[in-house]
Amino acid sequence: MKFGLRYCNTGRYVDPIQAKELLQAGEEAGFESVWTVEHTVVPGGYTSSYPYSQDGRMAGGKNDISLPDPLIWMAYAAAWTSKIKLGTGILILPQHNPVVAAKQIATLDNMSGGRILLGIGVGWLKEEFQAIGVPFEDRGKRTDEYVHAMRELWSAEAPTFKGEFTSFENAYCRPQPTNKTVPIIIGGHSKAAARRAGRLGDGFFPARDASKELINLVYKTAEENGRDPKSIEITTSLPEDLSDIPKLAELGVNRLLAPVTGMVGLPPVIQRPEDALSWKSRIEDMAEI
Repeated sequence: MKFGLRYCNTGRYVDPIQAKELLQAGEEAGFESVWTVEHTVVPGGYTSSYPYSQDGRMAGGKNDISLPDPLIWMAYAAAWTSKIKLGTGILILPQHNPVVAAKQIATLDNMSGGRILLGIGVGWLKEEFQAIGVPFEDRGKRTDEYVHAMRELWSAEAPTFKGEFTSFENAYCRPQPTNKTVPIIIGGHSKAAARRAGRLGDGFFPARDASKELINLVYKTAEENGRDPKSIEITTSLPEDLSDIPKLAELGVNRLLAPVTGMVGLPPVIQRPEDALSWKSRIEDMAEI
């Protein structure tokens, strides 16, 4: 089992000094990865329903929250670390220009030594899409197309792509990622997200619990699309009861993330860098699960 730290660009870790301390403590303790979250803007008075709380509001209803850009925060993180992987959990892909995003992510992967994990989602906050100027209704179609376009830019000698939302021909985009690709982890807690992971993803990341139903749907969709289901990594939150970890492993979960800030109704597990260091022996003991 692999372990990571989640929501690392929030709360106290908006501060660069505290972020550095968390990153270096996490790496020393043996955490495999750190993960960021994204909202470019949070329009006040939004009416869209947040899918991970009973009242439909995120962050306890607070709108004025600090959320540094995840890719820029990860560039800072890369400079202070050497081994720990850097993930987005998640990047709202349809809000981004796929060509620009592909360039940014490839550059970050190249300069970090191939440490980027790209978690993506379709988004839920309609008012945020309106503020950015991107249609909300076709975000699923955009996400699928953008994944194909970005992989073309990352891997082809002379990238060429023709789609409904983006097209290019012989568009050299250098540097390419270290391994000519970046793992794409599909985030979400719906059947649509599970099917997208089965079709397109290198991984699946349900925001809270990884249910047997959703994991099986990922595997079933992968098989229907001629893919090896076991090649798709499953990432989810650390369970409150650590004795449940072997059960999650049996379901197919490969990676568990411990929140460092309370989000999506999950309390923080790692509140300070010294808390991360205290996990070193646990990580070593559970590495073979």
